[in-house]
Amino acid sequence: MVALGQFLEVLLSGLLAGVLYSLVALGFVLIFKASGVFNFAQGAMVLLAGLALVRSLDLMVAKGLPFWAAVIIGLLFAAAIMAAMAFLVERFVLGPLANQDGLTLFMATIGVTFMIEGGAQMLFGSNVYPLRLYPDDAWFMFENIFEGGILLNKLDVWGGVIAGVLVAGLALFFQWTKTGRALRAVADDHTAAQSVGISLNWIWFVVWLVAGLVALVAATVWGTKLGVQFSITFLALKALPVLIIGGFTSVPGAIVGGLIAGAGEKLAEAYLGPIIGGGIEYWFAYVLALIVLLARPQGLFGERIIERI
Repeated sequence: MVALGQFLEVLLSGLLAGVLYSLVALGFVLIFKASGVFNFAQGAMVLLAGLALVRSLDLMVAKGLPFWAAVIIGLLFAAAIMAAMAFLVERFVLGPLANQDGLTLFMATIGVTFMIEGGAQMLFGSNVYPLRLYPDDAWFMFENIFEGGILLNKLDVWGGVIAGVLVAGLALFFQWTKTGRALRAVADDHTAAQSVGISLNWIWFVVWLVAGLVALVAATVWGTKLGVQFSITFLALKALPVLIIGGFTSVPGAIVGGLIAGAGEKLAEAYLGPIIGGGIEYWFAYVLALIVLLARPQGLFGERIIERI
């Protein structure tokens, strides 16, 4: 029973950690699904949203506002910053590059990454800012079944709930709204979408805005977990195997891919680490991603791409 309890604790910890990775991966999926662009700047967007939130929150609390009011104002300010970022990216980066190939747009997002990081540092500074929006203590569960119980972090549970709500909302948005259908049309063919009256500039603004708001949600969780700091930009690298496993075009796939990657790395660290050495959790998800690439290149939930020649 002790071994089973330990296994369940590691498994649950991995699943919930994977959900946190999925919060970042969702932003990648949104932009790729709607525009066919792999947005390397998503990690920087999480950083920008987190810095805008924590700095405005600190300012409002210093002025004597109640914490709940400061949080609301901080979220609104951060959302406005992400809207401004979406407008600037569309107007000065993606708009002039409309109908260019995917590699050109990908390289443009690398440039956007450095511009966001530099702008965030000039506006908000480069210190580590603590953020406490969710409880970060733990529950001990099933103590009457397993000796010592199972440790479950409350922050991870909050992340799971938030991710579930986001996936449900985004699925409804893409399936049942006119804008969501337009986003999918643009992803299929930019030129054809423009020929039927869909404004490419408007669609790209909307999708970057939605991805920015998703980055803000991710920043609230990751900022509470790690503090808001520039290393958050490297979350993009943690999200990459999640995207490969789940598929670049699937919102539910981002969640399932996160669950697989998170559980896999935690179980590997716990049970393979003592045999082959520590640190396995930092690279094991990429091994899983490579296996999926060899078996199903489009990912478990990705759309099969058929090119006619």
